Amino acid sequence: MPTPVPHTTANAAELPDPKRWWALAVIAGAQLMVILDGTIVNIALPSVQNGLGMSDANRQWVITAYSLAFGGLLLLGGRIADLVGRKRTFMIGLVGFAAASALGGAADGSGTLFAARALQGACAAVLAPSALSLLTTTFTDPAERGRAFGIYGALAGGGSAIGLLVGGLLTEYATWRWCLYVNVPIALASLGGALALLKDSPGQRGVRLDVPGALLASVGLVAIVYGSSDAESAGWADPLVLTLFAAGVVLLAVFVWWQSHAKHPMLPLHIVRDRTRAAALATMGLATVAMFGAFLFLTYYLQAILDYSPVRTGLAFLPMSVTIVIGATQIAARLLPHTAPRNLMAPGMLLAAVGMLLLTRLSMNSAYTTGVLPALVLLGLGMGLTFMPVYATATAGVVPKDAGVTSATVSTFQQIGGSLGAVLLNTIASSAATRYIDAHPSRSRGLGLGAGEGMVHGFTVAAWWSAGVLVLAALVAAMAKTPEKP
Repeated sequence: MPTPVPHTTANAAELPDPKRWWALAVIAGAQLMVILDGTIVNIALPSVQNGLGMSDANRQWVITAYSLAFGGLLLLGGRIADLVGRKRTFMIGLVGFAAASALGGAADGSGTLFAARALQGACAAVLAPSALSLLTTTFTDPAERGRAFGIYGALAGGGSAIGLLVGGLLTEYATWRWCLYVNVPIALASLGGALALLKDSPGQRGVRLDVPGALLASVGLVAIVYGSSDAESAGWADPLVLTLFAAGVVLLAVFVWWQSHAKHPMLPLHIVRDRTRAAALATMGLATVAMFGAFLFLTYYLQAILDYSPVRTGLAFLPMSVTIVIGATQIAARLLPHTAPRNLMAPGMLLAAVGMLLLTRLSMNSAYTTGVLPALVLLGLGMGLTFMPVYATATAGVVPKDAGVTSATVSTFQQIGGSLGAVLLNTIASSAATRYIDAHPSRSRGLGLGAGEGMVHGFTVAAWWSAGVLVLAALVAAMAKTPEKP
């Protein structure tokens, strides 16, 4: 009689984790918190400025300190996740984010708040790559992977809009400090869930951190993000802005050269040489250029032109969040196992471009239901169709040891795209508004309509540029070759 073969550890490891969907809730909750903090403070910024006696010149650092640390340290955070272990890094990031949020909420001066926001960004740079790499290694079945990335993509696309809503509610009915304090219970709940539900992954032994590569990438990215932020107030021709951009480009070029020579590269170049992954990364970067610009302009339009309150402004973005969820979870997640990612990403970007074109028709007398809502619905569906396959494709086929840095690369394209988009499109809008007012001096007298009309004209010009960027993203997505089904 043959001896029964016992279940080995290896066989058990191949079985799906029974807690994987609860683990997804933990991962998604932490990622939502990180994305929320990119916009939740935006609506509260006037209250923050008044509460802490902040100058107009310094108020931008509430936003810039976060994006600077986040965007500049993402690649380093992703590699740390690979070397130390994804679950451990995820938990360290949660604890640090909670502590930084508590410090910022209790800040009694602008310096403390700026430092807390920078610390939040640094912890987010550790947390975001480990969250995405945990998702990548937790869901390997193609059908389940599609559903999981659909949820993740919906949060990534709609989280910024949700941040505007939550920021408006907290600012109007509580205090701006709760825009930071709200992260503490979310982080602690995610920490408890991580301890109970997430599988631990040991760090890589015998592999050293690429210190020169980390310095080159981090300083180069920080220079570009800082240059983008400074360009908004100083202008693109400012010597400091040009120096920062030049330094950032040179440092990143040296970083690429070093990665081809380093024994333990921080970013193995084969990750970005893959044509399909490169197309997904470029699509993500271009999409966020346009999307962050839309958030910026519509926030101003709703409050300054339509006279919406902060809460009503946040609620106005809710349809976009809902349609992102529908596009990601109910359409893209169901179709991705049966079609190439480019067949979702390219149409998604074209759909978003149509939505952006609708915004070029805004005027002083436009109504929300006819002028803004249709555009938000199309933008949401387009982003939902795009973000889900971008995340799934960019992380597909990566060996576990490179999952963290690959995830960080996706987040880096998203963060840099958003930072550049906000500055570029704001510059285009401001320049167009100034030209309009100068060309219509009579409108600036009497009824005082010139400034408002100039602002709306600037928004519509920027919307044309955003639509062009989305069409370019569609072309880039269409160029991706058909890969193995993720």
